[in-house]
Amino acid sequence: MSVKPLSVTELNQKRQQNQALFLLDVREPNEYQYAHIADSVLIPLRQIPNRLTDLNLDDEIVVVCHHGMRSQQAAQYLVQQGFKNVSNLTGGIDAWSCTCDSSVPRY
Repeated sequence: MSVKPLSVTELNQKRQQNQALFLLDVREPNEYQYAHIADSVLIPLRQIPNRLTDLNLDDEIVVVCHHGMRSQQAAQYLVQQGFKNVSNLTGGIDAWSCTCDSSVPRY
């Protein structure tokens, strides 16, 4: 299994179609407070190993960070832990703000 890249446009389409997704935001609390995608769940990258039980192995998980680097690390870790349907949001919340939802502040 490998991490699938997911563009912000693809994520937006999935959300508009009400597909069941678990949006996992791995940034720090102050970043999340400033800007986040609605319905995303914050678990900072460093907390992931201790919070695996907060995640469902069967969910389609889309991992989000600022530009896509931390989320790629987290997504790879989840795949190594046995999660089967894990995507990394390409370009992160910055790309989301630029392309899909300009109401989300950029930083």
